[in-house]
Amino acid sequence: MVGNCEKKQEKTGEFAITMCKIQESSRERKLRGGERMCEMGNKLKTILSDSSKLEKWRATMNRSSRIKLMLKAITTILLWTVVFQLMAISHVWRATLLKGWPSCFQNNDNNDNDYYNSLENHLNLQLPISSSKILHTPKRVYKNNGYLMVSCNGGLNQMRAAICDMVAIAKHLNVTLIVPELDKTSFWNDPSEFRDIFDLDHFITSLRDEVRILKELPLKLKLRNEFKPMYSLPPVSWSDLSYYQNQILPLILKNKVVQLNKTDTRLANNRLPAEIQKLRCKVNYDALKFTPQIEELGKRVVKILRQRGPFLVLHLRYEMDMLSFSGCTQGCNKNEVDELTRMRYSYPWWKEKNIDSDAKRREGLCPMTPEETALTLRALGIDRNIQIYIAAGEIYGGKRRMAGLAYFFPKLVRKETLLNPSDLNFFRNHSSQMAALDYLVSLESDIFVPTYDGNMAKVVEGHRRFLNFKKTITLDRRLLVELIDRYTTKSLSWNEFSSSVKKIHANRMGTFHPRIMIPDKPKEEDYFYANPYECLEDPNYIPLVHDLN
Repeated sequence: MVGNCEKKQEKTGEFAITMCKIQESSRERKLRGGERMCEMGNKLKTILSDSSKLEKWRATMNRSSRIKLMLKAITTILLWTVVFQLMAISHVWRATLLKGWPSCFQNNDNNDNDYYNSLENHLNLQLPISSSKILHTPKRVYKNNGYLMVSCNGGLNQMRAAICDMVAIAKHLNVTLIVPELDKTSFWNDPSEFRDIFDLDHFITSLRDEVRILKELPLKLKLRNEFKPMYSLPPVSWSDLSYYQNQILPLILKNKVVQLNKTDTRLANNRLPAEIQKLRCKVNYDALKFTPQIEELGKRVVKILRQRGPFLVLHLRYEMDMLSFSGCTQGCNKNEVDELTRMRYSYPWWKEKNIDSDAKRREGLCPMTPEETALTLRALGIDRNIQIYIAAGEIYGGKRRMAGLAYFFPKLVRKETLLNPSDLNFFRNHSSQMAALDYLVSLESDIFVPTYDGNMAKVVEGHRRFLNFKKTITLDRRLLVELIDRYTTKSLSWNEFSSSVKKIHANRMGTFHPRIMIPDKPKEEDYFYANPYECLEDPNYIPLVHDLN
């Protein structure tokens, strides 16, 4: 029993010792836990005490980010500025550097090189403009006196000549020209913009050494014009440079922007500096290049015609608008006369209303009829088998009026008969673009015959003179109608009639001669764009002056 008690006491002691150890271990864990809690508390206090420092650090980082963004923006602006500056002088570098580079970087065609030289030599070389490739010279630097906006009026070729005038005026006044706006409200109702007809980028870059041209007004001036009407006026017709210097420039200086809302024949034919006349030629024969699409289609028409043989382009201006405007009704029936008269009275800007058709015809002021044209071409000895391309819109009276011409010259063609309808889909309802096609074909023809001295007839005549005096027959309508009337009434035999027609046109074939200048009668003198004499020969020529008194 005693042994058992001792064993129990030993076990009890061991248990007590164990419990003591457990208690001590528990106390140690509590102490360590407390120490950890204290440490965490101290850390938390430290973090909380440093919160202001944290906010300062965050603010510093934000400021640093903003500074970095600003630096990036400034760097980007500087880089783009450098790029634009390099682009501005790249043409000079290219012209110099590429001389020694391989031919893959340089056009070695002697004709092209000659063409570049011709521009520097006052445009004396006559080559087709469609093949020109200009090495652009550096921009002309000048103090800008303001901005000139122009709204052209009329058909394609009237606007073409006007654009040439406006470029010359802009250079003389040291202003910036905004790309001209084309007429969209005339009889033709063509919605085409400048870039739809002409190669806009070529127009701007080819003239960069003459005048600054922008596609639109700077934004600041644009916004200003939304609140303040733009100063707009029609300049006086046939004005010389002193008018623009003394009347128009002060308006530009005062208003910053001036719009000229009429542009037809607003610059004189003569008494202008040679450099201005040559600039008009440069614009007309180089800068005003048609769009690639129009150029390509024009080349295709010419190729088709060339494959079939020589061809004559007949600018048969016997269309409804011309007959109504001029009041010429020769060969028309009563219903047609009434229709043309109603149309003339419906256009208030056509000033002449009551017109004597017969008297006007006798004065040579009417377009030739298709029947009169057929007689004239036969009398001139034109081969009846030559292709005759009709460069015109719809002929008034249709097949009935064209029957006689088709009988004597059976190879009548038009762009609509040479091309597939799909080729012309893009150009339909765009009369100016259609006229551009006719213009290109007219330039390349073996013979060009206009039946009326309208704008296309005159501008094409001058362009063909520039292209080494290609044959252009300008009809003397006043003498022709007299001869035709005598022939149809049996007063002249065919041989007499034909001989007389050939004689009066012997010196009307687009050959070289100075322009005729008539003081104070600019409408009656030779039109500059029909005979750009200064661009063809020595600019110091003396014009032929006709004294009508």
